[in-house]
Amino acid sequence: MRLTLGAVLALAAAPCAAQAPANLTTERSAFADWLAHAPVSPRAAVGVMLVGPQRAPIDGGTTAGQRVVERGSVVWLEGDGPSRALPRDRPVRVGSRMALVSGPPGRTRLWLFGSPAPAPPPDYYPYDPALVFSGPLMPAAAPATERVLTAEGEEVDATDAGRVMMGLGGTTSLRVLRIPDPAGEESSLEIYFRDGTTGAGSYPAGRFVALEPLADGRYRLDFNRARNPFCAYNANYPCPAPWRGNTIAAPVRAGERYASHR
Repeated sequence: MRLTLGAVLALAAAPCAAQAPANLTTERSAFADWLAHAPVSPRAAVGVMLVGPQRAPIDGGTTAGQRVVERGSVVWLEGDGPSRALPRDRPVRVGSRMALVSGPPGRTRLWLFGSPAPAPPPDYYPYDPALVFSGPLMPAAAPATERVLTAEGEEVDATDAGRVMMGLGGTTSLRVLRIPDPAGEESSLEIYFRDGTTGAGSYPAGRFVALEPLADGRYRLDFNRARNPFCAYNANYPCPAPWRGNTIAAPVRAGERYASHR
């Protein structure tokens, strides 16, 4: 459903609920398990390098003498036998490490992973049903494309999807970007925001939350699902720069906290 620019754009708070929805609890548990055990967990990352047309040696405990080079849209691993094409967005073993090629050609990164570092599971604010909103999305009059970093530290060309407004810390307008999936799957509507807890309870760089389409053409914005960027778990990941204007004056005590500010 597309709305005119004159449409009322107020996200209404959801009715109260006694506890966190079961699906949210399940998602958080699955994410904690993934962080602790996945071969490409951000807690397992030991290094990242840009891959270009010039052969570059791999570091990080892999087989000595191996190099990577990008030719066209293909990344090749050379040395220690015949050249080997590395798939994109699928982890493979390279020497003693797991490797993941990601990003579009020309901006390709090679991530190297060891074993996930031991760490406590993510910490969350208590569930707050008053911080779940639903309402329309005002489309951008002239959608522009800009290069941004995703929560996972990937550089993508995102499109301006519009804005949502809500009565939180006064009338707040938040910019929504359509983020393409690096693996070519369906894009998502994302909001990267800062609020009154930023650096004082939540991660200093800000947090991400997805705008979810509803069956009736409206959208749900659930701050209880706000999450930290991967740079909160590992300094090897670049942190996204703040999105201009996406600052909420009030504290949003919902979603993921930051361990250093418990």
